Amino acid sequence: MFLRRMAVSLSHSRRFLSSSSNSSIDIAKAIDELNKEMEAVFGEPPADSGLASSARNDVMAQEPELVSREKGEDMHGLTHIGATGEAQMVDVSPKPSTKRTAVSSCKVLLGKQVFDLVLANQMAKGDVLSVAKIAGINGAKHTSNLIPLCHNIPLTHVRVDLTLNPKDFSVDIEAEASSTGKTGVEMEAMTAASVAGLTVYDMCKAASKYIQITDIRLESKAGGKSGDWHREE
Repeated sequence: MFLRRMAVSLSHSRRFLSSSSNSSIDIAKAIDELNKEMEAVFGEPPADSGLASSARNDVMAQEPELVSREKGEDMHGLTHIGATGEAQMVDVSPKPSTKRTAVSSCKVLLGKQVFDLVLANQMAKGDVLSVAKIAGINGAKHTSNLIPLCHNIPLTHVRVDLTLNPKDFSVDIEAEASSTGKTGVEMEAMTAASVAGLTVYDMCKAASKYIQITDIRLESKAGGKSGDWHREE
């Protein structure tokens, strides 16, 4: 029974030694426990086998890698998570102030009937595009009140453009936000586009319940430590 268990353990050990670090650690512990059992049966510990040495060496070699990986994840991972996993607002005070810009977009699918009403400015609530434009600008300025962990940053510019697209009977929305500060304005730009889209829906919902707001996304950003970024189709 003991020899059968030892054979099974060695077989599993060889198969998993090249897997993740946790598996290597578990295999090393299993080998140590097996050595203790052999010592209890035969009266002396077995000579250190190549398998045991290999497992221990793998664990020792991977420990620095794990530490390095953890540090890397702290540097490039989710910055809104604290050391114990709690939500936190990131401290940006050590960062330099630079000019930052972000552009976002979204689409509101109206359907032909509603599209024609908006085009003719015949919606009961009034001028859909003008109201949505002001709502988007206002949304950008209130981003920190809507998104809990966003910083309250001074915006230097907000642009919201709404264009009627006859190809798919939609409203194409593009929003841009700019600031000179210590953190980016991606959320401000995306909030502007989102609020503008929601306003289009509110202005037109009496005419149709099938309106859809789609493709809310960041198109580009500039400035900050990560530099410039543009969406590639």
